Amino acid sequence: MTAAVHDSPVVLDRRDGPYGEVALRRHGTLLQIIANGCFLMDTSDGRSERLLVDAAYDALDGRPEPKVLIGGLGVGFSLAHAAADSRWGRITVVEREPAVIDWHRHGPLAEISAGALGDPRTEIVRGDLVAFVNETSDTFDALCLDIDNGPGWTVTDDNHGLYAPAGLAACARVLNPGGVLAVWSAEPSPEFEGTMRNAGFQQVRTEEVPVARGVPDAVHLGVRPG
Repeated sequence: MTAAVHDSPVVLDRRDGPYGEVALRRHGTLLQIIANGCFLMDTSDGRSERLLVDAAYDALDGRPEPKVLIGGLGVGFSLAHAAADSRWGRITVVEREPAVIDWHRHGPLAEISAGALGDPRTEIVRGDLVAFVNETSDTFDALCLDIDNGPGWTVTDDNHGLYAPAGLAACARVLNPGGVLAVWSAEPSPEFEGTMRNAGFQQVRTEEVPVARGVPDAVHLGVRPG
C-alpha cells in the first residue's frame, strides 16, 4: 500500500488561470505541469528543450551576444540552459500562466531556474506569446518556441494561428535579418516544414531527439533571410 501511494502523482498546487486550470504535480522525483487535464511536460529529461536553444544558436551567423526570445517558461529547462551559456545576450521569456511563473520564483521549480532568474540578462514577461509577437516593437536574433505539444497539438485553440502563415510572418517580423526560428514539437511535422518554407524561411530543417517509446521529439528550424 505504501509503495502504491508513493508511485501516485501528488498535486502540489492547482489554480484557475486565464486559460483554464493549471496544476503542478510531483510524481516520485519528477515535477509535472498539467493544463486542463492535459500533460504538458515534466522534469524527466530536458534534452530536446536544451537542443531547442543550442540548435538556434548554432544556426546563427556567429553574431556577438545574440538576443533570444523563449516562448514558454515550462519547467525551466530552456531558460536554464540559455542562461548557462555566456554567449547569449539578453534572454526574454514570455509566459502567460501566472502560476508557472510563481512556481519558478517561489515554488518547487526554483530548483531548476533560480540561477537563471537571477541572471541580469534574464527578463520574464507575463503575457500571451501570440499577442507578444504581434504587438512588440522589439526584435531578437532567435525565437525558441515551446508553448504547445507541437504545431498540430496546441494547448489552446488560439495558439493554432502561431503556426499558420500569419503567425510565422509575425515571428519573422520580430527576428533580425539572419535570425533563427526554432519550434519544439512532440513529433516531427513535414507539413509544418512546408509551411515554414512557404512563409519565406530558409535553411528549414528538423532535428530529432529519440525517446524511450514512440516517435522522437523534434525541433523545427528556419532562418529569416538577411
